[in-house]
Amino acid sequence: MEHKILIVDDDTTLALMLSTWLRKKGYATVSAGTLAAAQKLLAAGDIALLLTDMRLPDGDGIDLLQRMRESSTAIPAIVMTGYADIQNAVVCIKLGASDYVPKPLNPDLLLRKIEEALSAPAAKSSPRAAAANDEPEFIEGRSDASRRLYEYVGLVAPTNMSTLIVGESGTGKEHIARAIHARSRRASGPFVAVDCGTIPRELAASEFFGHVKGSFTGALSDKQGAFAAADGGTLFLDEIGNLGYEIQIQLLRAIQERTIKPVGSNRQTAVDVRLVAATNENLESAIAEGRFRNDLYHRLTEFVVRMPSLRQQRDDIMLYADFFLDRANRELDRAIAGFDARAAAALRDYDWPGNLRQLKNAVMRAALLARGETIGIAELPAEITAPSPAAPSELLHDPALERERILRAIEDAGGNKSLAAKRLGIDRKTIYNKLRQYEIE
Repeated sequence: MEHKILIVDDDTTLALMLSTWLRKKGYATVSAGTLAAAQKLLAAGDIALLLTDMRLPDGDGIDLLQRMRESSTAIPAIVMTGYADIQNAVVCIKLGASDYVPKPLNPDLLLRKIEEALSAPAAKSSPRAAAANDEPEFIEGRSDASRRLYEYVGLVAPTNMSTLIVGESGTGKEHIARAIHARSRRASGPFVAVDCGTIPRELAASEFFGHVKGSFTGALSDKQGAFAAADGGTLFLDEIGNLGYEIQIQLLRAIQERTIKPVGSNRQTAVDVRLVAATNENLESAIAEGRFRNDLYHRLTEFVVRMPSLRQQRDDIMLYADFFLDRANRELDRAIAGFDARAAAALRDYDWPGNLRQLKNAVMRAALLARGETIGIAELPAEITAPSPAAPSELLHDPALERERILRAIEDAGGNKSLAAKRLGIDRKTIYNKLRQYEIE
């Protein structure tokens, strides 16, 4: 049976194009140009999914979702919105919308969101159920960098490939590891996370493989290790570059043989574990320095996911800020509506060296300090509202460092050399001289 999609948009040309395209994809469609017309079609009861524009002649997407909620119309809904309406789209999510897609529409993204919404359990697509459930821990960005990231996640998740997630601190590497697990065939199995940076070297083997009672001083009972705990699921090794060389050898053996031997035991135990690791350092450099095994590196990198920094996702900054504000409102029992124009501009313009973790902390602090309905620039940390650009003299101490900083600034600025120069605290002439000096193309 064909799923029928209700398209609500007063742009008749766009609605017709969408209708034609969706029918080619195997869906039945019906269109409405107003809120009132949409309500009549929804009342018929044969609509499987709502695809609505945010702005309508006699209301908006929020009005439509509210009326669906009041009438207990439990169908998934996707909101189409321009960037200026992102905050309203977040409100729609709270009212039970399954998701939203930015305009201009990306056909592949829209089709994926429709398929996800229609395949989700009924409880998740019900506006009432969605309103009653806890808010999600994370939100998927909409920028090109974020879209590419989740495309890679979607590609590797169904496989059993060992995956290395590389990215700066605070970019959400564990979230991506959990997303890979959730979209894999192992989703019903355990997800076990190990912070390799906090494991004492003398206890590393016990943490990974377990131990038997009496195997060493302090081993007062048998202990299950991370591999056994993750059997049938995913083992996430965070900051794997911090592991000592000896435990790397044991880890490689366990991966190759798919068996483990608890400390103090002579018995090998078979394990079925999918490995996902993460690091914020350059493991190739660690290999060259003799700190990381080359053979282990290649075992872990059957697929590599590179995390974009927040400054590479500037179009998503306010989306994430609104998401963190929603969480802050719940945790602090506040009702702050959003950010004023100056605060929003400051958030978008800042480079966020601490990435999402820093943004989350900044929003939480601002929500605690705010006394009005919105967060103003006075509530933001000083480093965000008055960042100190690198002085030209600071760039001149170490040529290798200077070259690296210039390359990174240009990359972060999307190739815009004038913007890169501004962020470095130098003028356009200076940066072009530096490009020639360091033979940067």
